[in-house]
Amino acid sequence: MCVGIPMRVLSVEGIAARATDGEAEALIDLSLTGPLAPGTWVLTHLGGAREVLEEAEAHKIAAALRALRSIMAGGGAGDAFADLEACPPALPPHLRAAAAAGRTTG
Repeated sequence: MCVGIPMRVLSVEGIAARATDGEAEALIDLSLTGPLAPGTWVLTHLGGAREVLEEAEAHKIAAALRALRSIMAGGGAGDAFADLEACPPALPPHLRAAAAAGRTTG
């Protein structure tokens, strides 16, 4: 499984940026996103910015990652997944149609 880390751009020099996740700073590659202004949030993976994020989305991802670290250490998730808990699981449209038609097997 690949995990992207949300980071906020602190400064930019060419195709590289200094960014932080709130705990550590890193030099990231901006080749896939192009030039970005300081303060922009990005999803990073393996040292590169993969996509620009809205700040609220970056905070949700960061909270989920903190919750997963807590769970792995024997703690709880807190309210990091409250938005998911409020929504019941839903079948994709093609499976809903099959279930509505009474088909329960392939």
